[in-house]
Amino acid sequence: MKVVAVIPARYKSSRFPGKPLVKISGVPMIIRVAERTSLAVGKENVVIGTENEEIKRVCEAYGYKALITSDSCLTGTDRVWEIAQQLEADVYVNVQGDEPIVDPADIHHVINEVPQSPGYVINGMKSLSADEDPANINIPKVLTNSKGELIYMSRLPIPGVKNIGVTTPVFKKQVCIYAFSFDALKAFGTQEKKGNAEFYEDIEILRFLELGIPVKMVEMKSPSIAVDIPEDVSRVELWLKKNQL
Repeated sequence: MKVVAVIPARYKSSRFPGKPLVKISGVPMIIRVAERTSLAVGKENVVIGTENEEIKRVCEAYGYKALITSDSCLTGTDRVWEIAQQLEADVYVNVQGDEPIVDPADIHHVINEVPQSPGYVINGMKSLSADEDPANINIPKVLTNSKGELIYMSRLPIPGVKNIGVTTPVFKKQVCIYAFSFDALKAFGTQEKKGNAEFYEDIEILRFLELGIPVKMVEMKSPSIAVDIPEDVSRVELWLKKNQL
């Protein structure tokens, strides 16, 4: 099974411009993600997709393949679709460029689910930690059925709690590791605009649900710290220091 891991890296982030190049303990974040990803799939199977020449130059200086994608990509997965049209594979893995402590074992876990769940898009999830607020709109929350199939994903806390005083639900968050077939990516990437729920939530995985493509959520074992805003950088650096990485 040929696997290509694509790391979308957009310079023009609305919340954190230039985010892929921010230094985390002296190393550009996009390189930290690429290094962790290469431990899972091999450096030769990692490619960075970006609209920015400086990001491309930095990645290539570290020995990683980087391809320029259009500046009009609606989401990171649309960027992966552009790469998929240039590189043939059985499975395309999207590892978000703002997950600098992504665990290679979790990437393997997502990939290994592909043959077990044919016809599904695969995505990771994990319980929120004690210091994470379910009301934080920067954290997409996940709701699944008993089979692990995605029911919905929202920036609001789901499931909602109607009655104060009842047991607090175990909230799950999305971990941005995805696995797609070429056909699923094609269905996603050939849309000219975002889906309705995708647009309002600003969560790209919802486009698959809106297209009738099921999503299987799998539990990740390792911690996940996404860098959404500048303040998240210090959280990652603290974790790296604590774990001597």
